[in-house]
Amino acid sequence: MSHPSSFKEMWSTLQDLVNQRLTAALDPSTDCPPILKEAMSYSLSAGGKRLRPILVLLSCEACGGILESAIPAACAIEMVHTYSLIHDDLPAMDDDALRRGMPTSHIKFGEANAILAGDALLTRAFELLAKEIEVKSIAAECCVDLSNAAGAVGMVGGQVADLESEHLTEATLEQLEAIHRRKTGRLICSALTMGARIGGANPDMLRNLEKYGTCIGLAFQITDDLLDLTGDEEKMGKGVRKDAEHGKLTYPSLIGVEESRQRAQNLIEEACLSIAPLGSHGQRLEELAHFILERDH
Repeated sequence: MSHPSSFKEMWSTLQDLVNQRLTAALDPSTDCPPILKEAMSYSLSAGGKRLRPILVLLSCEACGGILESAIPAACAIEMVHTYSLIHDDLPAMDDDALRRGMPTSHIKFGEANAILAGDALLTRAFELLAKEIEVKSIAAECCVDLSNAAGAVGMVGGQVADLESEHLTEATLEQLEAIHRRKTGRLICSALTMGARIGGANPDMLRNLEKYGTCIGLAFQITDDLLDLTGDEEKMGKGVRKDAEHGKLTYPSLIGVEESRQRAQNLIEEACLSIAPLGSHGQRLEELAHFILERDH
């Protein structure tokens, strides 16, 4: 692995690029009510790791594609992610007052505007994919990837299963993994497949990147669960130790802290193994997998 600072520099450069382009991608017409535009912009520009858009860009690059061509997909996936956070924070769901160290959307703009800002971000994401990706057959494939990952068999379905799992007396690891494969994993996985498609990946490469995405998606969720238990609220920018209060099904509550750490480690190794055929082209993705394991927020 290369020196960590060079990975951090690369990460920070891509973060800046994504933030810049997200602001431009948001710009709806003057017909958009100012309060709606403000609410959309507030949550979208509230910071965050930008993991999903960066995965789109790195996946495209690893397949020999031009980074610039993957920007619309990178912006689209972050809009879908942000919409899901706005809706997750609502009183009917997780009822959170803080997100990324700032008041959540419904606290700042009211529940109705928060719901509508989420809706608007979700729909804008697909407009971007369809309109801005130059090769229209790839644009259509990306729309399928993202909608499938975000919808009833993906993130939304996972959220429903997650809500149903609260206060379950008997739960299995299979149930937990099924929830997270949909709730977190599928969206992360679609970042890799969209980037790969735009980068011109062949079917084998696409499958390898999909496997990588599945593994890091689950590892990401495990570290999330661990951070909720052991993390620092200031670094996290949101309330911690809430999972236990909500009676949520988590990896540590089910298999313990040590085994959760080991499981995340194994998944990261599996992820790196799956992109080994990329050789040096997969270096950034390998570094990113290790970053997921070592993150503290």
